[in-house]
Amino acid sequence: MSRRVVITGLGAVTPLGTGVEKFWAGIKENKLGISYIDMFGTERTGVKVAGIVRDFNEEDYYGVEGCFEKKEARHMDTFTKYAVIAAHEALTDAGTDLKDLDPYRVGVLVGSGIGGVDLTLSEYEKYLEKGPSRVSAFYIPMMISNMAAGTISMKTGFRGANFDITTACASSTHSIGEAFRKIKDGYLDACLAGGTESTRVEFTFGGFSNMKALTKCDDLTRASIPFDKERSGFVLGEGSAVLVLEEYEHAKARGAKIYAELAGYGATCDGYHMTSPMPSGEAAAKGMELAMQEAGLRPADIDYINAHGTSTGLNDKYETAAIKLAFGEEARRVKISSTKSMIGHLLGAAGAVEAVVCAKSVEEGFIHATVGYKVPDEECDLDYCGNGNIKQEVKAVLSNSLGFGGHNATICFKRVND
Repeated sequence: MSRRVVITGLGAVTPLGTGVEKFWAGIKENKLGISYIDMFGTERTGVKVAGIVRDFNEEDYYGVEGCFEKKEARHMDTFTKYAVIAAHEALTDAGTDLKDLDPYRVGVLVGSGIGGVDLTLSEYEKYLEKGPSRVSAFYIPMMISNMAAGTISMKTGFRGANFDITTACASSTHSIGEAFRKIKDGYLDACLAGGTESTRVEFTFGGFSNMKALTKCDDLTRASIPFDKERSGFVLGEGSAVLVLEEYEHAKARGAKIYAELAGYGATCDGYHMTSPMPSGEAAAKGMELAMQEAGLRPADIDYINAHGTSTGLNDKYETAAIKLAFGEEARRVKISSTKSMIGHLLGAAGAVEAVVCAKSVEEGFIHATVGYKVPDEECDLDYCGNGNIKQEVKAVLSNSLGFGGHNATICFKRVND
């Protein structure tokens, strides 16, 4: 059994705004969702900027069906709240509660790279000061990274496959890919899939900074500059995105709006290093090739690649090498850009937010620029859309995510053709 899978709903909480409409408007206007850190002093880490969600007011969702009450919110970590709201928006956008389906045929696959690290730190400080008896009874169920998916299930009543994939920066792309396969292969009829992340404490910034991953640039326009020769590290961000994936015939029968077809998925591992991608790009290239193969496409059919594009020295260079391996002569034709140039790196949520961009790119025929790109790098010598946005027909798209540990995931979107 092999069935078609389409995207019928989108939801997002991002540094460019809460809600897909606000987020997508910011993308099209090349706005920066990167701002100066004000949650803690920056003197000790030297990291001045982050992709912070500024307009999320949880009180706006108190009492809203499918969201949460004030009392519930006290027992939810921020990463879970973001995911619940993104899922609620995605279902609203899809125009269905999917209650016509067997609840055991509707899944929730929402990944998180870290989970409740902020809560862990605050509860640990309480433990050190007052002892283990003062650690919150809600600490464990609030902190564990699977709780976002679990909470969404509690809110929706969906009882199918429900789990959290944790593969660092590839978490949500793997989640979307695995959800796609479960629908394609007949195990589910629909699924909420995506990712979520929120970490706002100096402790986490210190960890990433000490491994030389974060930029210390304090110029908002030059902090996150993927593929630019002057790139100096990524900008840590937060947020969530959830997509409604649906079996095509079911979506068609109910007259659903369809953004794009999710047609292919490739997952590989470098088996090389804890943090550095494989220099040859071989494994990441294989992931792209597998996604295209499953979608029945060739490199010549792909119009756009939404790159992992972190703005780190090694990632951008080695991802470029991977694209060249996977695309051959077509590598110099295909358009490439990085959403992280506007919002920073949302870790476990990055791939899901970028999947929203890909779905909208197919729908509207729009490819956004790699904002801030100025200085070409001889080792990154492809077309990164550094001269601005592009309006063109977008028939097929790849989205790459490359996680610490060598975890590679690529998903392929294409325009629906009956």
